[in-house]
Amino acid sequence: MLRLASKRRELAIVADQYGCPTAAGELARGIFAVIARGLNSKQYGLYHFCQPEPTSWYGFAEAIFAEARRQGMPLTLESARPIAAADYPTTAARPNNSVLDCRRFERAFKFAIHPWQESLAEVIREDRRKAGGHIKIWE
Repeated sequence: MLRLASKRRELAIVADQYGCPTAAGELARGIFAVIARGLNSKQYGLYHFCQPEPTSWYGFAEAIFAEARRQGMPLTLESARPIAAADYPTTAARPNNSVLDCRRFERAFKFAIHPWQESLAEVIREDRRKAGGHIKIWE
């Protein structure tokens, strides 16, 4: 999204597919919590892990743009337009709702998963730090 927003004035972004963006750092924090607590036989099983507060791709993109601007990144983007998934051609079939319920993980490991908005700010801040104050734009 940042690469596109740095090169285009307008974007059309899918607004009717929902999920929970999850940063690798937050997932690592969850894994460390499991390791630190250890597993007992009652905890074996399948767990979902994602950051709370579902959003659409459009909502996530808008948050990315807002946070990048808040941190001083200039973007070429002037407007983002929400569109239906049916209007965005792709070979991959994606569900309209891929939101996961992670309460079992939080209860079992006494772990509070941070909202993705907090991680988003950290990810952009860390990318800027690594790039010497600028956001790295991937090609």
